[in-house]
Amino acid sequence: MCDKQTGADKRGLREVGGASEQLVPFRGRCPFRQYMPSKPAKYGIKIWVACDAQSSYAWKMPVYTGKPTSGGPEKNQGMRVVFDVTDGLRGHNPELSPALLATRGREAFSSKFAFTPTTTLVSYLPKRNKNVVLLSTLHKTAEISDREDRKQAIILDYNHNKGGVDNLEKGIGTYSCRRMTDRWPLVLFPNIIDVTGEEECQCLDSPDHSLGKYGLTEDE
Repeated sequence: MCDKQTGADKRGLREVGGASEQLVPFRGRCPFRQYMPSKPAKYGIKIWVACDAQSSYAWKMPVYTGKPTSGGPEKNQGMRVVFDVTDGLRGHNPELSPALLATRGREAFSSKFAFTPTTTLVSYLPKRNKNVVLLSTLHKTAEISDREDRKQAIILDYNHNKGGVDNLEKGIGTYSCRRMTDRWPLVLFPNIIDVTGEEECQCLDSPDHSLGKYGLTEDE
């Protein structure tokens, strides 16, 4: 996601944010423990994270607690998660036109745009019958690159800035208060402390986040 001039600026988010997954390592018993082969730990508790792309300041971190109670697979999970973690940001929860979601009859690398006064939506087909939909409050024009795959500026900027969650995981992995335990609540609580500590370091180090914004003074 790309968001500009949001109401969350004073809480750590600036012009560009990203949403991805964090896996808190855990191999004990837990009804919603996940297996993610792409992560170093492989097993653990999955958390959806929305954070600033530059500072990795976390905005929301809901825990994934497994499949719905209905028992069937969840449809459009990615869309639901993005709407959940961006709740409160400008441009949240737009109505998607069926024309943007339809893939029948469209060629690979084709694009469709939709605009509102504050947001831009793009529907891009990286291959036939596979649709990628992105929303941005940062981009205002239908800018398409001259690359062979004809990707738009929105997608290229998203790929450039989507490492915020990875940098957050790297930071809390370097300095962590985690301890070996077989109780999953005692895994989540140290993770909260780790993320809070990393964010405090970002607030103090960044010139854009002075101590005064948090009600503190230099003497305190």
